[in-house]
Amino acid sequence: MKQPYFDPQRRHDAVLLFDVIDGNPNGDPDAGNQPRTDVETGHGLVTDVCLKRKIRDQIPLLHPGEERFKIFVEADVALNTNIKRAFTATKTPLTKKTSPQQRGDVQQWLCNEFFDIRMFGGVVGTGDGNAGRIRGPLQLTFARSVSPVLTQAHGITRITQTTEKDIESGESTEMGTKWTVHYGLYRAHLHYSASRGEQTGVTQQDLATLWQTMINLFEHDRASGRGEMDVKGLYIFSHDDAYGRARASQLFKGVQAALLDGVTAPRSVDDYKIVVEGKLPKGITLTRLID
Repeated sequence: MKQPYFDPQRRHDAVLLFDVIDGNPNGDPDAGNQPRTDVETGHGLVTDVCLKRKIRDQIPLLHPGEERFKIFVEADVALNTNIKRAFTATKTPLTKKTSPQQRGDVQQWLCNEFFDIRMFGGVVGTGDGNAGRIRGPLQLTFARSVSPVLTQAHGITRITQTTEKDIESGESTEMGTKWTVHYGLYRAHLHYSASRGEQTGVTQQDLATLWQTMINLFEHDRASGRGEMDVKGLYIFSHDDAYGRARASQLFKGVQAALLDGVTAPRSVDDYKIVVEGKLPKGITLTRLID
């Protein structure tokens, strides 16, 4: 693993491009599960929480039952249960009044145990014990569509009733609504801090796992409601030190996606021109994992 993007002692900034065809990439529960959009511009949005969930869900598939690759934020497991385990394992009294050393011991155990804590960090001061907050090295932004998206509601029917009472009342079908985006090309940014990665114990294997999950972000997350989703670009800017040689915004300007002339209603990535700047600041290496 000599490639620069595997090195946890370097800073990394990345651009992720993905698209959706006839699906809902991220429903908004406050808006009847409609696809999230910027109400002023009409651009589609996908939250960082949604993207992190897709990463988390792949870890048990890549490292089934392996040490250091458990997931802290998962269904049917209370967060306080895992925090209590950390206090027990480190023989730390389960109390809100913990010393900095005790909090450090608990946090280190959590980082060693859980991949998502090691990468994303987390608030671990809930429950009976106070372990404070872990600042993770990896941050993801909201994804925003390159062009405004058109959302549409589709009426659907089902011939099976929900309750016996529905059948007795003579109902023969039940109605529902399905929201989709006809097409959207989305862009998100990732930032990895080497100094924070050193604090949480990130390894080369962790970064290799991260990039593999990004490449296959939607391959194990298929659902009829999400339509067809696919990663179309993953561009990693690796600095030659922990602090960084350039601002992320400067590097991100080198990756541009724009509609082709004459296209008013994009329906595929081929309706866009994606340009990646070849000239880079000194000390920066660009890896095109998907291009």
